[in-house]
Amino acid sequence: MKPTRWAGVFFLLVTATGWALNWPAMKILLRQWPPLFSRGVAGVAAALLLAAIALGSGERLRVPRHLLPRILLAASTNVFAWMGFSTLSMKWLSVSEGALLVYTMPIWAMLLAWPVLSRRPSAEGFVSLALGLAGVVVLLGAQGFAFDSGKLAGILFALLAAVLFALGTVITRTPIPVAPITLVAWQVGLGCVPMVIAGLLIEHPDFTALNTAGWAVLIYMTVVPMGVCYLAWFATLRHLPPEVASIGMLLVPIMGIVAAALALGEPLGWRETAAMALTLSGVALALRRKRPVKQAAD
Repeated sequence: MKPTRWAGVFFLLVTATGWALNWPAMKILLRQWPPLFSRGVAGVAAALLLAAIALGSGERLRVPRHLLPRILLAASTNVFAWMGFSTLSMKWLSVSEGALLVYTMPIWAMLLAWPVLSRRPSAEGFVSLALGLAGVVVLLGAQGFAFDSGKLAGILFALLAAVLFALGTVITRTPIPVAPITLVAWQVGLGCVPMVIAGLLIEHPDFTALNTAGWAVLIYMTVVPMGVCYLAWFATLRHLPPEVASIGMLLVPIMGIVAAALALGEPLGWRETAAMALTLSGVALALRRKRPVKQAAD
């Protein structure tokens, strides 16, 4: 393997590990702060951090006015829906359930490209859908699909995160011509400010509820997944083809589920293993036909 490939693999592992550990971290933080407010605060702080990094890298923070509608759309789907709804789902779902449901996103993107772009899925695409659905059925069928209202809400929010991010990916096919770190800073900031506002109005957080562990998790969510990992992701894309990097990101739910089992004692048996194998095999098949660079994926 060429040195540049080894560098790409290293940065990919850094990105995947940081984003994977964010899943059990969210579960820990949700014990003390409500989901929208906690994710929003971490996101706004991360946006300021990314803006400082962008300035230090010589990027201009100002973006052309005519690009703002596209950035707002990306912020709505890639950040508010993807990050906000996936965090909300963690109130009721385990990490294995939430992560696998959310990471079906490439399958929904493949399906949405049919009516939106007139791009009919191939036979391989329908196989990927069948594998993904089979994995979800295996994972969620433990109680014979007898879900209470909370569980149903968690499933709905996780699927909304996946479907809306997929829709945004399909609609915004052309890259936004803004420097990469600046673009992420704007998206994260615009997507997370509404989370903070909604959290204050609806969730009424207790500002004094965070203990030392809670503050540590909040700082981690701010610095690592939204700071270090985004920089490592851009470095990955400089060394590896986008489709290889995207398939490599399937490490995120696997590592997140294992981390949750070790750190939180969540179940990791044959059912979770089979669900991971089926769902992520389907996602890998769907990704083989896609070459977008996702702006937000933790």
